[in-house]
Amino acid sequence: MLILHYTGMVSGEVALARLCDGEARVSAHYVIDEDGAIYRLVAEDRRAWHAGVSCWCGDHDINGRSIGVEVVNPGHEFGYRLFPEVQMAAVVALCRDIVARQPILPRHVLGHADVAWARRHDPGELFDWAALAAAGIGLWPDTPVVTGEMGLVLRRGDSGAAVDDIRCALAGFGYDVAERGVFDEALELVVIAFQRHFRQRLVDGAVDPETAQRIFQVLERLQTI
Repeated sequence: MLILHYTGMVSGEVALARLCDGEARVSAHYVIDEDGAIYRLVAEDRRAWHAGVSCWCGDHDINGRSIGVEVVNPGHEFGYRLFPEVQMAAVVALCRDIVARQPILPRHVLGHADVAWARRHDPGELFDWAALAAAGIGLWPDTPVVTGEMGLVLRRGDSGAAVDDIRCALAGFGYDVAERGVFDEALELVVIAFQRHFRQRLVDGAVDPETAQRIFQVLERLQTI
C-alpha cells in the first residue's frame, strides 16, 4: 500500500524534527517539503509508524504493508492550504517511482483519512488526487460527474435499501464500514473521507447524487484494472 499524509504541523522543520525523534514513536518513509525537496527517513523494506489505528480491506496492520509519504502542509488544525505545484510535482515523481518498484495496486494508493476515517483528515480535500491518477498512480473515476442533478440525498439517521447499497459499495472498495445498518455517525465519517478523496468540492458527509455516482464509479473502476 501507499499511504499519503499531510504533516499537520506548523512547518516542515518541526515535522522533520518530530519524525526523526525516537521518543515520538511516529515515523514515515518519506517527507516532501513545500519546495519539492524529498527526504528519505526510513528504508522502504522497514516498517514506519505512520498509519496508527487503521484498516483497509479488513487488514488492520497498515504499517506492516505500506509505504508512508508525509507531505508538508499545516493541515486543518494550523491553516490548511493549497499544495504548491512544485510540491505536487515531487509527490507525483516519488509516487511514480515507488509504484514502479513495488507491487501496489491502484486501489491501495490512499490517504490517511481513507484508512483511519474516525480520526484523520489528511491529506485532505485540497490534495490533487486527480493529478496522481493522471500520472498512473491510484484510482480516479473516468466518467464526468453530472452536477446540479436533483435526486435522493441520504443523511445521518436514514435507513433502508439505498443506505445499504452505499454501505456495501464503500465496504467493497475497502473502507472499514459495515454493509448493513442505519446511516449513523460512522458512515457519515466514511462518506466524508471518501469525499475528501474523490468529491473534493463539497465535503459534508451527505450522499447526494454526485457523491453516490462517484462511489459507484470508483467501484466499477476496480473491475477494469
